[in-house]
Amino acid sequence: MDLNNTTDYLIIMTTLRRNMSFPAPPLGANLVIVLSSISFTIGIIANGLYLWVLRFKMKKTVNTLLFFHLILSYLVSSLTVPFKITSYLQGNHWSFGIAMCKVVNSTFSLGMLASVFILSAISLDRYILTFHPVWSQQHRNTRWASLTLKGIWMLAAVLSIPYLVFRETQKDTNGVVTCKNNYVLFNSQESQSLRKEVHVTLFISRLWLSFLLPLLTIIFCYARVVQKMRQRGLIKSSKPFKVMVTFISSFFVCWMPYHVYQGLLINETHTLLIKLTLILTGITVSFNTFFSPTFYLFIGENFKKVFKDSIIALFESVLHEESSLEKS
Repeated sequence: MDLNNTTDYLIIMTTLRRNMSFPAPPLGANLVIVLSSISFTIGIIANGLYLWVLRFKMKKTVNTLLFFHLILSYLVSSLTVPFKITSYLQGNHWSFGIAMCKVVNSTFSLGMLASVFILSAISLDRYILTFHPVWSQQHRNTRWASLTLKGIWMLAAVLSIPYLVFRETQKDTNGVVTCKNNYVLFNSQESQSLRKEVHVTLFISRLWLSFLLPLLTIIFCYARVVQKMRQRGLIKSSKPFKVMVTFISSFFVCWMPYHVYQGLLINETHTLLIKLTLILTGITVSFNTFFSPTFYLFIGENFKKVFKDSIIALFESVLHEESSLEKS
């Protein structure tokens, strides 16, 4: 290749790269990027430690099984965060292809749905323990919990299938590729007319199954449990009531913006409200990845003690190995 051709080639490639440069993300997107990055880093480390303590440092019980899978569901959701951060940094451009577009979003859906269903199962477990102690003593065991959790993960996987079917990549006139749902499987007039109906049906079913029904279940179970404990005179402080309010509030605050945003997308109008709701959704979902597992686990005195002792022992072991290596 001669010098002239090489120079022409470099000029062409430089021009292409300039044309493919992505706009700087707006202030709201920058806030989401920063919070998501911090949440992802802390969440991966913290949730990994939580799983280690629950799996190897605590006795296998119904409670430890439920919370182990709850933390695992948050960890599954957090694995999708780097892809979303990269997309935000590139001005909402999706550079990972259609296969990863489907996989990433269905994985997030799997983790989100599993966490919501497990939270509902924990609430129901507390209710059954309080109101049906005899049945619990006879049937509540790790085998029962394992079967329940397998059913939850299977249900979450089935409900995540629409993301594998409808999620696609689309390129606009500026060359920016977006990863979003496309409810038109075939370009026909009949399919176009069914597009909005499919979208609305999926939104309503998802809203009920992954938010309203679990929220009502959690409110009912914890309200009845606190009421029963008061009747028996087991509550001597306001701590159980505060825990219940925090539990319900965190669930509502973390997931309400997500479902509001999904509802606004039905009209397909890119208004300021949709953009603000998207930013709020990114913040609450990122916050939920780290805050919720920490809150749910550390309200129990037993886990706090085991976790503290395990972390101290882990650091002592690491320091001892480093000291031995230095001496050798």
